Amino acid sequence: MAGHLEHRSEVLDAKRIVVKVGSSSLTTAAGGIDPARVRRLVDVLAAVRARGAEVVLVSSGAIAAGLSPLGLARRPRGLAAQQAAASVGQGLLVHRYTEEFARHGLVTGQVLLTVDDVTRRAHYRNAHQTLAQLLDLGVVPVVNENDTVATHEIRFGDNDRLAALVAQMVHADLLVLLSDVDGLYDGNPATPGTTMLSDVRGEADLADVKTGSIGAAGVGTGGMVTKVEAARIATGAGIPVVLTSADNASAALAGERVGTHFHATGKRRPTRLLWLAHATEPKGRLELDAGAVRAVVSRGASLLAAGLTGVEGNFEAGDPVDLVDPDGRPVARGLVNFDAAEVPALVGRSSRQLRDDLGPGYGRVVVHRDDMVIL
Repeated sequence: MAGHLEHRSEVLDAKRIVVKVGSSSLTTAAGGIDPARVRRLVDVLAAVRARGAEVVLVSSGAIAAGLSPLGLARRPRGLAAQQAAASVGQGLLVHRYTEEFARHGLVTGQVLLTVDDVTRRAHYRNAHQTLAQLLDLGVVPVVNENDTVATHEIRFGDNDRLAALVAQMVHADLLVLLSDVDGLYDGNPATPGTTMLSDVRGEADLADVKTGSIGAAGVGTGGMVTKVEAARIATGAGIPVVLTSADNASAALAGERVGTHFHATGKRRPTRLLWLAHATEPKGRLELDAGAVRAVVSRGASLLAAGLTGVEGNFEAGDPVDLVDPDGRPVARGLVNFDAAEVPALVGRSSRQLRDDLGPGYGRVVVHRDDMVIL
């Protein structure tokens, strides 16, 4: 039976949509921007705006766009050469988007992010406020990783995870991942007998899926594995995901059943807890006894020094740390209130003992429940 019932209601009902497009979907085989591909994508996104939904575009392609002008045949391996290509290509990419969106009377705004911008608390808040203001002004934010200045240690390496974190940051209703593959297959799509998954409702549906590692065109960095991981992050935060090819963008955003639909598996949580759960790297580990694990996980209690059995890592007060059970498994992540060097003196001691022996400042909780998320 044809009609609205066959469409994905989550797509049609979404009021704020993050769309991520990969390098291979925007560029020619030689590495330059393909104007026709960019125009088709912008036409689709403008149609989404015309029906009343807000759009944030997370676009790869800066490095790829810089290859041809620099006379490079392929994406360079060296970080400095990649940064040079990004420096040349980012301006070309955004200029193209600016012109194409202007045809529809839409204004674009460039937002370049590094890992720091979604892991450090103050940076995250600033990025959130900037994107929220752009959307309030009717602007289409065009987000990319700041490849020109990011180092190996502080870069995402692909825009799939970045898109999932941006979707959380702007409280999106939907994340659409566009690439050169029309969906998630249970094996290599080029192999006869493989099947595309139309719906993924949880980890059980991914048990037999084999994912690759690199885009076929050689200009991107993310394979299907990064897209599945991005889908896990978004769906775990209550945001459904559609994964398909750029050629299917119009159909996907019209709610047609193309590509793979990852259904939300978690509940929406406050932005700061999403940041803590998915956008931070722990600086150390606090080892908890069984009673402290029960208090933190089951009762939603703060972590007290009495429940500590040990500490690992080199961190400062305010850094994110993992709270691990007696078997070493992380059960929560939180912002610690002490430096790593201070923690050994706290292990196993009551708040009263600490206040009496070390001073009133040492009676505070080690990790407050408001600064903690259960993993």
